[in-house]
Amino acid sequence: MIDPMSGSAKDFRLVLLRHGETEWSRDHKHTGRTDIALTAAGEEQARAAGPEIAALGLADPLVLVSPKQRAVRTAELAGLHDAQLDEDLVEWDYGDYEGLTTPEIQKSAPGWTVFTDPVPGGESAAQVGARADRVLSKVEPELQVRDVVLVGHGHFSRVLIARWAQFEAREGRRFFLSTAGISVLGHEHGTRTILAHNLIPDPTGVGR
Repeated sequence: MIDPMSGSAKDFRLVLLRHGETEWSRDHKHTGRTDIALTAAGEEQARAAGPEIAALGLADPLVLVSPKQRAVRTAELAGLHDAQLDEDLVEWDYGDYEGLTTPEIQKSAPGWTVFTDPVPGGESAAQVGARADRVLSKVEPELQVRDVVLVGHGHFSRVLIARWAQFEAREGRRFFLSTAGISVLGHEHGTRTILAHNLIPDPTGVGR
Protein backbone atom coordinates (compact mmCIF):
# COMPACT_ATOMS: atom_id res chain seq x y z
CA MET A 1 0.00 0.00 0.00
CA ILE A 2 1.03 3.61 -0.57
CA ASP A 3 1.39 5.64 2.58
CA PRO A 4 -0.28 9.05 1.90
CA MET A 5 2.21 10.61 4.28
CA SER A 6 5.15 9.68 2.08
CA GLY A 7 3.78 8.71 -1.33
CA SER A 8 5.33 6.03 -3.49
CA ALA A 9 8.97 5.81 -4.45
CA LYS A 10 8.54 7.76 -7.68
CA ASP A 11 5.15 9.48 -7.68
CA PHE A 12 4.45 12.97 -6.43
CA ARG A 13 1.15 13.96 -4.87
CA LEU A 14 -1.61 16.46 -5.52
CA VAL A 15 -2.89 17.87 -2.23
CA LEU A 16 -6.17 19.78 -2.00
CA LEU A 17 -6.88 22.08 0.94
CA ARG A 18 -10.30 23.66 1.36
CA HIS A 19 -10.41 27.10 2.98
CA GLY A 20 -11.36 27.43 6.64
CA GLU A 21 -14.79 28.32 7.95
CA THR A 22 -16.59 31.49 6.89
CA GLU A 23 -19.92 32.79 8.18
CA TRP A 24 -21.62 31.53 5.04
CA SER A 25 -20.02 28.08 5.06
CA ARG A 26 -20.94 27.77 8.74
CA ASP A 27 -24.55 28.57 7.81
CA HIS A 28 -24.47 26.27 4.75
CA LYS A 29 -25.00 29.13 2.28
CA HIS A 30 -23.70 28.67 -1.25
CA THR A 31 -20.63 30.89 -1.44
CA GLY A 32 -19.31 31.20 -4.96
CA ARG A 33 -17.94 34.48 -6.23
CA THR A 34 -18.74 36.44 -3.03
CA ASP A 35 -15.42 37.37 -1.41
CA ILE A 36 -15.96 36.65 2.27
CA ALA A 37 -13.43 36.44 5.11
CA LEU A 38 -12.67 33.56 7.45
CA THR A 39 -14.26 33.50 10.87
CA ALA A 40 -12.04 33.29 13.95
CA ALA A 41 -12.76 29.55 13.99
CA GLY A 42 -11.82 29.36 10.31
CA GLU A 43 -8.48 30.99 11.02
CA GLU A 44 -7.80 28.42 13.72
CA GLN A 45 -8.70 25.65 11.30
CA ALA A 46 -6.29 27.06 8.73
CA ARG A 47 -3.47 27.26 11.27
CA ALA A 48 -4.16 23.67 12.32
CA ALA A 49 -3.92 22.54 8.70
CA GLY A 50 -0.28 23.67 8.59
CA PRO A 51 1.17 20.82 10.69
CA GLU A 52 -1.03 18.29 8.88
CA ILE A 53 0.36 19.36 5.51
CA ALA A 54 3.91 19.61 6.86
CA ALA A 55 3.60 16.00 8.06
CA LEU A 56 3.09 14.90 4.46
CA GLY A 57 6.74 15.74 3.76
CA LEU A 58 6.00 17.41 0.45
CA ALA A 59 8.89 17.85 -1.98
CA ASP A 60 9.32 21.59 -2.75
CA PRO A 61 5.63 21.87 -3.67
CA LEU A 62 4.09 24.22 -6.17
CA VAL A 63 1.28 26.02 -4.33
CA LEU A 64 -1.65 27.41 -6.31
CA VAL A 65 -4.47 29.27 -4.56
CA SER A 66 -7.84 30.72 -5.47
CA PRO A 67 -7.71 34.54 -5.42
CA LYS A 68 -10.63 34.74 -2.97
CA GLN A 69 -9.53 36.06 0.42
CA ARG A 70 -10.82 33.03 2.30
CA ALA A 71 -8.47 30.81 0.30
CA VAL A 72 -5.51 33.19 0.30
CA ARG A 73 -5.73 33.66 4.07
CA THR A 74 -6.01 29.90 4.59
CA ALA A 75 -2.81 29.34 2.61
CA GLU A 76 -1.01 32.02 4.60
CA LEU A 77 -2.08 30.66 7.98
CA ALA A 78 -1.23 27.09 6.93
CA GLY A 79 2.32 28.21 6.17
CA LEU A 80 2.08 27.64 2.43
CA HIS A 81 4.48 30.28 1.21
CA ASP A 82 5.14 31.57 -2.32
CA ALA A 83 1.61 30.66 -3.38
CA GLN A 84 0.55 31.65 -6.89
CA LEU A 85 -2.97 32.92 -7.56
CA ASP A 86 -4.97 30.89 -10.07
CA GLU A 87 -8.36 32.16 -11.17
CA ASP A 88 -9.36 28.68 -12.31
CA LEU A 89 -9.48 27.59 -8.64
CA VAL A 90 -12.42 29.85 -7.74
CA GLU A 91 -15.56 28.22 -6.42
CA TRP A 92 -18.53 27.10 -8.54
CA ASP A 93 -20.48 30.11 -9.82
CA TYR A 94 -23.87 29.65 -8.15
CA GLY A 95 -25.55 32.44 -10.11
CA ASP A 96 -29.06 33.15 -8.80
CA TYR A 97 -28.48 30.72 -5.91
CA GLU A 98 -25.57 32.64 -4.42
CA GLY A 99 -26.04 33.06 -0.67
CA LEU A 100 -28.89 30.54 -0.44
CA THR A 101 -28.94 27.20 1.37
CA THR A 102 -29.96 23.98 -0.34
CA PRO A 103 -33.26 23.77 1.63
CA GLU A 104 -34.08 27.33 0.55
CA ILE A 105 -33.42 26.48 -3.10
CA GLN A 106 -35.46 23.28 -2.84
CA LYS A 107 -38.57 25.27 -1.94
CA SER A 108 -38.80 26.27 -5.60
CA ALA A 109 -36.76 23.40 -7.08
CA PRO A 110 -37.65 20.19 -5.19
CA GLY A 111 -34.82 17.69 -4.95
CA TRP A 112 -32.28 20.19 -6.28
CA THR A 113 -28.54 19.67 -5.74
CA VAL A 114 -25.70 21.65 -7.26
CA PHE A 115 -24.15 18.50 -8.74
CA THR A 116 -27.26 17.19 -10.49
CA ASP A 117 -29.48 20.13 -11.43
CA PRO A 118 -29.33 23.44 -13.33
CA VAL A 119 -27.87 26.54 -11.68
CA PRO A 120 -29.70 29.56 -13.16
CA GLY A 121 -27.28 32.33 -14.04
CA GLY A 122 -24.30 30.21 -12.92
CA GLU A 123 -22.11 27.34 -14.05
CA SER A 124 -23.30 23.88 -15.01
CA ALA A 125 -21.58 20.78 -13.68
CA ALA A 126 -20.13 20.26 -17.16
CA GLN A 127 -18.62 23.75 -17.16
CA VAL A 128 -17.11 23.28 -13.72
CA GLY A 129 -15.78 19.89 -14.80
CA ALA A 130 -14.11 21.48 -17.82
CA ARG A 131 -12.47 24.04 -15.55
CA ALA A 132 -11.27 21.26 -13.24
CA ASP A 133 -9.81 19.45 -16.25
CA ARG A 134 -7.97 22.65 -17.17
CA VAL A 135 -6.47 22.85 -13.69
CA LEU A 136 -5.39 19.21 -13.79
CA SER A 137 -3.82 19.70 -17.22
CA LYS A 138 -1.79 22.60 -15.83
CA VAL A 139 -0.50 20.70 -12.80
CA GLU A 140 0.14 17.38 -14.53
CA PRO A 141 3.61 18.39 -15.83
CA GLU A 142 4.52 19.69 -12.38
CA LEU A 143 3.58 16.36 -10.81
CA GLN A 144 6.37 14.77 -12.82
CA VAL A 145 8.94 16.66 -10.75
CA ARG A 146 7.33 17.79 -7.48
CA ASP A 147 4.27 17.79 -5.29
CA VAL A 148 1.47 20.30 -5.88
CA VAL A 149 -0.90 21.92 -3.36
CA LEU A 150 -4.18 23.52 -4.47
CA VAL A 151 -5.93 25.77 -1.95
CA GLY A 152 -9.51 26.46 -2.85
CA HIS A 153 -13.15 25.75 -2.19
CA GLY A 154 -15.51 22.94 -1.26
CA HIS A 155 -17.59 22.11 -4.31
CA PHE A 156 -14.86 22.86 -6.84
CA SER A 157 -12.35 20.74 -4.94
CA ARG A 158 -14.86 17.89 -4.92
CA VAL A 159 -15.17 18.15 -8.70
CA LEU A 160 -11.37 18.13 -8.96
CA ILE A 161 -11.29 14.90 -6.98
CA ALA A 162 -13.93 13.33 -9.21
CA ARG A 163 -12.15 14.35 -12.40
CA TRP A 164 -8.79 13.16 -11.05
CA ALA A 165 -10.43 9.77 -10.48
CA GLN A 166 -11.86 9.98 -14.02
CA PHE A 167 -15.47 10.22 -12.87
CA GLU A 168 -18.00 12.71 -14.22
CA ALA A 169 -18.08 16.08 -12.47
CA ARG A 170 -21.42 15.27 -10.87
CA GLU A 171 -19.75 12.49 -8.89
CA GLY A 172 -18.08 15.14 -6.78
CA ARG A 173 -21.24 14.72 -4.71
CA ARG A 174 -19.67 11.56 -3.30
CA PHE A 175 -16.61 13.29 -1.80
CA PHE A 176 -17.72 15.43 1.13
CA LEU A 177 -14.99 17.89 2.15
CA SER A 178 -15.05 19.78 5.44
CA THR A 179 -13.79 23.33 5.90
CA ALA A 180 -9.98 23.13 6.06
CA GLY A 181 -10.29 19.49 4.99
CA ILE A 182 -7.35 17.95 3.15
CA SER A 183 -7.43 15.42 0.32
CA VAL A 184 -4.32 13.68 -1.02
CA LEU A 185 -4.37 12.40 -4.59
CA GLY A 186 -1.72 10.31 -6.26
CA HIS A 187 -1.04 7.09 -8.15
CA GLU A 188 -0.84 3.38 -7.50
CA HIS A 189 0.81 1.26 -10.20
CA GLY A 190 0.39 4.14 -12.63
CA THR A 191 -3.32 4.57 -11.98
CA ARG A 192 -4.76 7.74 -10.48
CA THR A 193 -6.09 7.12 -7.01
CA ILE A 194 -7.22 8.86 -3.83
CA LEU A 195 -4.58 8.28 -1.16
CA ALA A 196 -6.43 10.05 1.67
CA HIS A 197 -9.57 12.12 1.88
CA ASN A 198 -11.10 14.73 4.18
CA LEU A 199 -8.29 14.77 6.69
CA ILE A 200 -9.54 17.25 9.27
CA PRO A 201 -6.96 19.21 11.30
CA ASP A 202 -7.56 19.54 15.04
CA PRO A 203 -7.35 23.22 16.07
CA THR A 204 -6.81 22.17 19.68
CA GLY A 205 -3.46 20.72 18.63
CA VAL A 206 -2.06 24.00 17.29
CA GLY A 207 1.13 24.97 19.06
CA ARG A 208 1.62 21.63 20.78
